[in-house]
Amino acid sequence: MSVTSTATLTVREQTVLFVSGLLHTERLRRGTRTGSRALGCFKQAVLVIRWFLDGTRIKQLAGDNAISKSTAYDYLHEGIGVLAAHAPNLRPALLAAKLAGYSHVNIDGTVIETDRCRTPGPTPDVDLWWSAKCDNHGGNIQVITAPDGWPLWTSDVRPGREHDTTALREHAEILPLLSTWTGDHLRILGDLGYEGEAATITVAFKKPKDSELTDLQKTFNKAHNGIRAVGERGNSLLKTTFKALRNVSLCPWKIGKIAAAALVLLHFEHGRTT
Repeated sequence: MSVTSTATLTVREQTVLFVSGLLHTERLRRGTRTGSRALGCFKQAVLVIRWFLDGTRIKQLAGDNAISKSTAYDYLHEGIGVLAAHAPNLRPALLAAKLAGYSHVNIDGTVIETDRCRTPGPTPDVDLWWSAKCDNHGGNIQVITAPDGWPLWTSDVRPGREHDTTALREHAEILPLLSTWTGDHLRILGDLGYEGEAATITVAFKKPKDSELTDLQKTFNKAHNGIRAVGERGNSLLKTTFKALRNVSLCPWKIGKIAAAALVLLHFEHGRTT
């Protein structure tokens, strides 16, 4: 026996129509014949948004829409793809931040957990996706935020075993663009996870071994950490808004696209990109 219930999506109707429009454009691009899909674009958009907002299981989404699990997965992946394709690139995101008058932006890494099977890493007995940061399997995402913590851009995924500096360096396009930003006498604030790139990213002073920080260094750290703490709101905002980002059961290499798609939804829902 099963029980039927109803639920309300906590997004504006315009957001569902936005996703529906993207899906309709994608169907036109693919040459999909009218009436050949089990769901129309609007219902598919609802399915995709439910997964992002509530982390609704694919089995549940399939049952609610009287489609197979494989079809539900296909619809979800299509939705992720069309949304991620509209995510901002880093160069225009930084340019928009500059035009908005921001004196600094923040960078912070977050690990999005995954329950996928373990994968051997590049060295013996090292799990590629195991992250000591969260003590679980996951993928590392770099997030650039405005001074108030609003997410401006998210990177592609790197395996969770990589520290923030390593993950940053693996994205070849990021550091040159950040260097251009700092070349205009603007700052990028980060935590000590980025101390290896302190020439580009402003970090706090690290306490020397067998020594103490100076009063000036302590004062700087207090001011720096206070400002940067506001910027860390971005990662929390993404994960609290979208339960799908708390644990991804899809292929971990999809985490980057999922985060980018979530960012597009967040930007549209709130009508803010910078």
